[in-house]
Amino acid sequence: MSLLNIHGIAPRGKYSSYKGDRNGACENLLLSKAVDGGRHGTTCKRDFSTAACNQKWTTDVSEFRIAAGKLYLSPILDMHNREIVAFSISRSPNFSQTTDMLRKAFAKHRNLEGLILHSDQGWQYQMEFYREELKKRGIRQSMSRKGNCLDNSPMENFFGVMKNEMFYGHEYEFKSLDELEKAMRKYIEYYNNERITEKTKGLPPLAYRQQPFAQLGY
Repeated sequence: MSLLNIHGIAPRGKYSSYKGDRNGACENLLLSKAVDGGRHGTTCKRDFSTAACNQKWTTDVSEFRIAAGKLYLSPILDMHNREIVAFSISRSPNFSQTTDMLRKAFAKHRNLEGLILHSDQGWQYQMEFYREELKKRGIRQSMSRKGNCLDNSPMENFFGVMKNEMFYGHEYEFKSLDELEKAMRKYIEYYNNERITEKTKGLPPLAYRQQPFAQLGY
C-alpha cells in the first residue's frame, strides 16, 4: 500500500476515566431483560431505542492529542436525534468540566423527570455531587458494565465520526490548543445544525428535534 501512497488511519488509544469503584456503580438501565442465548446461556440486549427526545442521554470524555498538548471533550448526546445537547472542553479531565457540561444541559432543558443519563463507570460519574444533581431533577443514572464500551456505543460512535471527519489525519494542522478547540466547537455546531443522517430522516439533529414526532410531550 505504501508504494501506491495509500495510508490507513492507525487506531488511537482511548482515554479511560475509570479509577475503580469509588461509590458503587449504578445499574445499566439500557439493558433489556435477559434472553435465551442457547448454548451461550442467557444474554442481555442493549436498548438504545427512544420514542422522543429527552428520554435517554449519554455522556463520556474523549481525548484529543496534538503536539501542543491535549484537550478533553465531555459532551451529552441525546440518543433520539443524536444531538449534542451540551458539551465542555478542558485541558485536563477534571470534575469542573463535568459540572459545566451539566449546567449547560440543565439550562437548556428544564423538565427532565424520568430521563435516563447513561455513562461508563468513570470517576466523575461516581461523585456524590453528580449523582445528587441528577437525583433532584428526577433523572435516572445508568452506567455501562465495567470494560464494556459497547454499552455506550451511541457516544462512542459520535466520537468516532467527529475524529474521522475533523481530527484524524489533521493533527499536525493544529499549531495550538486554541486552534484545536476552535475547530472542535465549529465541528459540533456543524454536526448539530447541518450534518444529516438516515436515523434523523435526512435532517440535522436540531432540525429533527423541532419536528412534532420528535417531541411527544417534551
